[in-house]
Amino acid sequence: MEIRSKAFKSNSRIALEDANLQRALGNLKAGFPSKRAAAIARLPEFDALRDQARDLKNHILEHLDLYLEEFEKNVTTNGGTVHWCRSAEDARKTILQICQQQDAKTVTKGKSMVSEEIALNEYLEANGVTPVETDLGEYILQLRNDHPSHIVAPAIHLTLDDVSTAFHEHHKRPKSDDPAVLMQEAREVLRTKFVAADVGITGANFLIAETGSTIICTNEGNGDLTQTLPKTHIVVSSIEKVVPTLEDMTLFLRLLARSATGQEFTVYNTLSTGPRRRSDQDGPENFHVVLVDNGRSDMVGTEFQEMLRCIRCSACMNHCPVYGAVGGHTYGWVYPGPMGSVLTPQMVGIENAGLLPNASTFCGKCEEVCPVRIPLPKLMRHWRDKEYEKHLSPASVRWGLGTWSFFARRPSLYRWLSRGSNLFLRLVGGKRGRISKLPLAGGWTDFRDLPAPSGKTFMQQWQERKQ
Repeated sequence: MEIRSKAFKSNSRIALEDANLQRALGNLKAGFPSKRAAAIARLPEFDALRDQARDLKNHILEHLDLYLEEFEKNVTTNGGTVHWCRSAEDARKTILQICQQQDAKTVTKGKSMVSEEIALNEYLEANGVTPVETDLGEYILQLRNDHPSHIVAPAIHLTLDDVSTAFHEHHKRPKSDDPAVLMQEAREVLRTKFVAADVGITGANFLIAETGSTIICTNEGNGDLTQTLPKTHIVVSSIEKVVPTLEDMTLFLRLLARSATGQEFTVYNTLSTGPRRRSDQDGPENFHVVLVDNGRSDMVGTEFQEMLRCIRCSACMNHCPVYGAVGGHTYGWVYPGPMGSVLTPQMVGIENAGLLPNASTFCGKCEEVCPVRIPLPKLMRHWRDKEYEKHLSPASVRWGLGTWSFFARRPSLYRWLSRGSNLFLRLVGGKRGRISKLPLAGGWTDFRDLPAPSGKTFMQQWQERKQ
């Protein structure tokens, strides 16, 4: 997937003027946040579970190598194979090699953001292997030659008419606006793909070190068919998804669905433990786990380690006012929203994604709803620091911060300037108390009035209260 994060500002202008996108985003604002609130209201211990999950994730990250080695040992004991891939290129080559060993012509895929991260579909197609997305949202996007705009609801930027048109064009059937009819169409088309596939590729929500198992959580059942019908099952996962035990996994499952879609649990929670055994009635003959690093191990022990607690629930973007206004494609790469604003600079470089940590109101809602309490605003500030240190931020921003820091280091001068600015803005605001034009503030006043300050400055009020 092409990296277009540098175009965030121009992407945003396009998104704000896209009436179809704005209608689709309206469904997001009215859906996931209210469902999440209702789900956690029914679970009084939700915040206590968040604390437990945060602490457990911190423990895992401190001993990540040990748990990954235990996971590999148990996968091998169960008859599977683990492949360690430092980069996206390593992961792509490894998966292609497995497909070629099976002489695979088609592969079915369950939903996997890591496969998007490593641009797997494009790579397989370029090497003669046809991938077929089986998650309904991903399938719709594949028909449209599109990419996910959300990590849980990948086609949330589309309307029903968009889906109906795509199905009509590709299935060559009468156009319908009935969701039930469209669903049945997808079932009939995909059923033959499931049966014909040589290899099945899925993601993993968690890797269980204790048993060498992987688990996928879906609402459609496509993941089960993807991993049980083909002769070979490939799990593609990032390294931070490992958890010590099955009991630990259940802790995260109690948080995941409630945070993501407002469900108590996802409909299908499927564990895979190696290839088919003699007593099994179905399942793959070969089981492979491809562990993708792609810059994650470099985050361990740094100020960004807390980002590795993420369980990919999407709560942060569901509640983000910026994401809700411009959608996921605006962010220009695989991971959108607040979590993407922290993760993307790590993976593609701050020089290519510097606008993302700045695309935040810092309202703190993302941190407030995160099930593992990731301090996303703090991590975005760290990236802003990195951008400033590398002289990547615009000259106007650097000049402004430099001017502010000059006064901030001189308290008496700062107080004098604050009182003077307060008086000046009150005079400019006049009787209306609002400023329609202000030099150096066009980014605000070109689109809305700036309220003029009223009363005393904060420092004046603080001194009075201290006295």
